[in-house]
Amino acid sequence: MSLKNVLIGGGSGFLGTRLTNLLKTVGYDVSIISRMPGANRITWIDIEKNGLPKDTSAVVNLAGQNVLDPTKRWSPGFKQNVWSSRINTTTMLAKAVAEAEQKPEVFVNIVGVSHYKPRADPKPYDESHPGENYDFMSKLCVEWEKAAQLPEGSKTRLVQVRTGAVVGREGGMIKSMFVPFFLGVGGPLASGKQFLPWIHVEDHASLVRFAIENQAVSGILNGVAPEIVTNAEFSKTLASSFTPPRPAIFPMPEFVVNLIFNEERAVIVTNGAKIEPKRTQELGFTYKYPDIKSACKEVAKLF
Repeated sequence: MSLKNVLIGGGSGFLGTRLTNLLKTVGYDVSIISRMPGANRITWIDIEKNGLPKDTSAVVNLAGQNVLDPTKRWSPGFKQNVWSSRINTTTMLAKAVAEAEQKPEVFVNIVGVSHYKPRADPKPYDESHPGENYDFMSKLCVEWEKAAQLPEGSKTRLVQVRTGAVVGREGGMIKSMFVPFFLGVGGPLASGKQFLPWIHVEDHASLVRFAIENQAVSGILNGVAPEIVTNAEFSKTLASSFTPPRPAIFPMPEFVVNLIFNEERAVIVTNGAKIEPKRTQELGFTYKYPDIKSACKEVAKLF
């Protein structure tokens, strides 16, 4: 494969680091958009002023403030940062893609799944659902996707990956859960009955690569694993994946989760919709970790 140039916004984070390593392994040249200049880095100010670097073949947007950072109070300022770190960066990249003299082949935008509203209907959501605007997090996801839209007739494919909770040892929810579960004091959050759309970090990186390399892929993909589980089922599986197995009998009540995070953002973990990757699989993507047991076994290794 000839070298291709991929530009990643948010490339130094949990998902971006895994994606960068994968793409480099298979022969891509990767540059990261960062607040600070450096080797193989370009700043957001450079993008705003000068547009995309020459010969950029793919743009991936993973940028965004960590919503569930427990060290950050859910203040108006932090909410604004959560919003602008997603909407403004996506708008900037979409503009740069649209105005590039040499159009990149694909623009992959990574969004959340909060615009799938939890419901009693046993039928899971698939990619055909447009998303609903019913609270702060859902409005964020709706506007996030709108910000990525390219002009009609654009030569650049737009792929929007609606991503669930990403399971990986080095970041995301596993990073904060690992120690209490390893010590045997973990358990489900809130009722535990809420669904937990999830995907292993290795599959997420592979899905982005799949979107970059396949010309037939455009539009919405659900970046979630095929196996649908509840929070309690996930907690039990993670605890039992350690050697020796741990219990998962110490639930964190919903009011405690709300106290820690504030109810407006705690809904990310206290509520969850039933989501399936119907179109993702129909297009031919194959998961390495399609079930929660195999994913938890991989992240529960001590070393």
